Amino acid sequence: MQTTATVLVYSDDRNTREQVRLAVGRRPAADVPPVEYLECATLPAVLSALENGGVDVCVLDGEAVPAGGMGVCRQVKDEIFRCPPVLVLIGRPQDAWLASWSRADAAVSHPVDPVELSGALAGLLRQRLSVGA
Repeated sequence: MQTTATVLVYSDDRNTREQVRLAVGRRPAADVPPVEYLECATLPAVLSALENGGVDVCVLDGEAVPAGGMGVCRQVKDEIFRCPPVLVLIGRPQDAWLASWSRADAAVSHPVDPVELSGALAGLLRQRLSVGA
């Protein structure tokens, strides 16, 4: 098993990035490695981090401005070779169809529920690590 997993967290709002970190903590589940967070506040930072590699899962804020997480998700799924799994934070449960349109691998409503977010993130980490990316 990998010693740590890198989780990219994108939001223009530092409070949202902090909520994700605090909700998930250092380890979302016992059977996945501890996580290290890579925080990004802009689209260029996200693209640069993904191009450099080493990101295991992305958590994108669907309510970020000016580049919303769902549009960012669709863009990285089209442009990044072997794009890591993406979890999108959606503003309300009714926006799940938009998350599907964006090709997100998972979606969680905001404000985040720590149990739901940790479970979804752990599932994506299991998926990513089992593929041997």
